[in-house]
Amino acid sequence: MPIEIPIPTVTQVIFLVMALFTAACGLMVVISRNLFHSALFLVGALFGVAAIFVLLEAEFLAVGQVLVYIGAIATLIVFAIMLTRGMMRGRTSPMNHVSGRGALGALVFFVALLAFLKKVPWPEQAQAIPVDESLIAGLGDKFVTTYVVAFEAVGLLLMVALIGAVMLARDR
Repeated sequence: MPIEIPIPTVTQVIFLVMALFTAACGLMVVISRNLFHSALFLVGALFGVAAIFVLLEAEFLAVGQVLVYIGAIATLIVFAIMLTRGMMRGRTSPMNHVSGRGALGALVFFVALLAFLKKVPWPEQAQAIPVDESLIAGLGDKFVTTYVVAFEAVGLLLMVALIGAVMLARDR
């Protein structure tokens, strides 16, 4: 009796590629010897997470991931590295005296996570969210009505912080 190997769908293939990309970028963040390269790999890992959110039909989380983490946090990290130019040129050791304990801790956490995932009763089919209970539409409505002043203030604050970072980073 021949063993049937199921053919993956296009979505499954894209998910696998993005998961491998995200995992590889995450690994390179940790083992890269150059701090600036680690920051760039972090951007790649965050982008991979955003792509997985899109595949899971969580578009709001994907857009939030791109805007907040890639657009703001990663940019801030890159500017901080650029302001400390000595760290950009130098190479650091990816291994130190606690790397073995860190690897052991990660392995224990992974095993515990697998044990937890095996015990969870996963539902066979997801239930649809009613149209009138859309979280994203309600949140967007609140941003342009109730919280419009706070939303604009946060946007202005981020713009001033970005301009300040550019002014600090430029050569005189």
